[in-house]
Amino acid sequence: MKNLACFVAAFALSVNSVFADEGMWLLPLLDKLNIAKMNELGCQLTAEEIYSINQSCIKDAIVIFGGGCTAEIVSDKGLIFTNHHCGYDAIQQLSSVEHNYLRDGFWARSHEEELPCEGLEIYFLRQFEDVTDSVLACVTDEMTEKERDEEIRKASRRLTKRFEGDNIEAEIESFFAGNQYFMVVYEVYNDIRLVGTPPESIGKFGHDTDNWVWPRHTGDFSIFRVYGDENGKPNSYSKDNIPLKPKHFLPISLNGYQNGDFAMVLGFPGSTERYMSSFGIEAMMNNENASRIEPRAIKQEIWQKDMLADPKINIQYATKYAHSSNYWKNSIGMNRGIKKLHVIENKQDIERQFEIWAFADENRKAIYGSTLTNLQAAYSENSKYDRANHYIYECLLSGCEIYRAALICRKLKEAIDDNNKEWLDEEKQTAIEKLQAFYKDYNPSTDRKVVAALTKYYAQTIDSEFHPSFFTTTIAKKYKNDFDKYAEDLFAKSMFADSAKVFQFIKNPTSKALKDDMAFSHALSAFNCWSDIYHDKRDSDKAIQQYERIFLAGLMEMNNEQIFYPDANFTMRLTYGTVGDYAPADAVHYKHYTTLAGVMEKEDSTNWEFIVPERLKQLYNNADFGRYADADGTMHVCFTTDNDITGGNSGSPVIDAHGRLIGLAFDGNWEAMSGDVAFEPELQKCIAVDIRYVLFIIDKFGGAENIIRELRIE
Repeated sequence: MKNLACFVAAFALSVNSVFADEGMWLLPLLDKLNIAKMNELGCQLTAEEIYSINQSCIKDAIVIFGGGCTAEIVSDKGLIFTNHHCGYDAIQQLSSVEHNYLRDGFWARSHEEELPCEGLEIYFLRQFEDVTDSVLACVTDEMTEKERDEEIRKASRRLTKRFEGDNIEAEIESFFAGNQYFMVVYEVYNDIRLVGTPPESIGKFGHDTDNWVWPRHTGDFSIFRVYGDENGKPNSYSKDNIPLKPKHFLPISLNGYQNGDFAMVLGFPGSTERYMSSFGIEAMMNNENASRIEPRAIKQEIWQKDMLADPKINIQYATKYAHSSNYWKNSIGMNRGIKKLHVIENKQDIERQFEIWAFADENRKAIYGSTLTNLQAAYSENSKYDRANHYIYECLLSGCEIYRAALICRKLKEAIDDNNKEWLDEEKQTAIEKLQAFYKDYNPSTDRKVVAALTKYYAQTIDSEFHPSFFTTTIAKKYKNDFDKYAEDLFAKSMFADSAKVFQFIKNPTSKALKDDMAFSHALSAFNCWSDIYHDKRDSDKAIQQYERIFLAGLMEMNNEQIFYPDANFTMRLTYGTVGDYAPADAVHYKHYTTLAGVMEKEDSTNWEFIVPERLKQLYNNADFGRYADADGTMHVCFTTDNDITGGNSGSPVIDAHGRLIGLAFDGNWEAMSGDVAFEPELQKCIAVDIRYVLFIIDKFGGAENIIRELRIE
């Protein structure tokens, strides 16, 4: 149904039926779709000032940070603000027991003191172009889904090939479930240096307890700088590189905000599924989300106990724990929200309306009449495979680190077996680099306990049809399902439990040594089982893809007076709304901001999540807030808006009506965790750290006046 893409343009006719704060909008369409409503809400900017292809604009100050977050340029010397949790990986990699920047924070007093962050990259958006006609030019209704995908891949390759070159990346991104396509071109910079970070007692204050929760009191920010060569072009790290002079940077406002003030967010939201069917949401809850909840809880409990007992393990597992726990709690909250807010029932109502509409016309019946029946059948066929696929990944391939280390050598064994010296040399070097990074943040005794717990959990939770072969041949027969004994022997016998043995092996690797290694053979067994499951679900995956696409096209045709914004797919979007409070339950009303007084109220010296630094307490007790206090004399910490955000928006700028930075978005709220599949206009909130608190911590707490002097503060 290649011409279904034309429906997208048809829906650019009216925005009257859409909440002003709902939607992650494409910037090239702002002038046509959004700017009038934004101006009504108080925005003083033109569409051209926000997004332009001919002159510098706000979009030029917004970057992808590290492949999973958003950041913004805030000075003419390439200074970058993002969230603390976005910079966490880089901060952890730079930390050691002797220089624990996670615990103590870090402030560079000069460019020379800034710390290079190996492997960290940022991406500037340089081109964003609708290429739907070119991508779908050779697609026909008669094609199978596999044939359609192949044709799209070939067309995409032709379009992006001309952009091949150093530090340029071009991608073809799908919108509206494959009914529309855009080409996105990025310029990539890889000399990024740490400039400043608060201690995690500020940057992660509240940790897991407060994650996804309001009221919030977290100073979630970190500071980096992008460097380029003398011409301002991307260049690998060099002492001769200079700070980048950007096309645009954001000024900063100290004026604060009032309830009802205009606010917009620009960033790179990761993924939403707002148009997914009820069948898809049920599968997401029961398979993907469920696979994260219990396995990660088991793993995190083991990790946390060892982290609290040993400072070295704490540093090693800080990033891994943060990544794991973030979407563990997200999955819990999403499933809770879907049930509490009756999301599936609401989707089913829409589907009943869709079927009535489809069967009311013979032409529509021919196109859409069997869509939902086919979609339900595809999800039903897919279900058991999808569940096993997610669980084997969470429990074994991702959960058990020793298996991950062993699988790094999978290609190495193939090169040995192929007797290809050139390939072997390449794979040896690749394995060394990956394993060096792995073992830097690995503690075998911790992982041994995880392996015992998660292999047991997988065996008890997932049907034996989907068990790797070693569950039967080794764990059941040899160890009589004693998973603790199995893990003990695994770590005693495998070279992958000892980095020195692994690196010695790689000097002169043999296929037999890998085949005979207990961790390698069991990891390969788990990987092959996962591959078989993935293969078995391919046909139903394709059917789901096809019928979800047709279903969305039908919904758009049925509601032809409504504008449809595309789901998030980690391309730049704008969302607009207002600062505001909310009432999530009877007799519960949350105001739109928190203050430093709340940090002191939450302090608990016996709980590592709520430790307050002495310096921060001194500043509070002396009311030493400098010029960063609100008009009423309080030190604001965080605030809420009704901007529509999701994962990937972390670090995004919250911008006022005049284009000035007033905060950094970093979280959503617990009451609306179902927002990725259904926006809740009365409940959904964007939680941001107040830029005045950011500057207060930099200046009064960190004493980094050099950073403050670099900013344009209005």
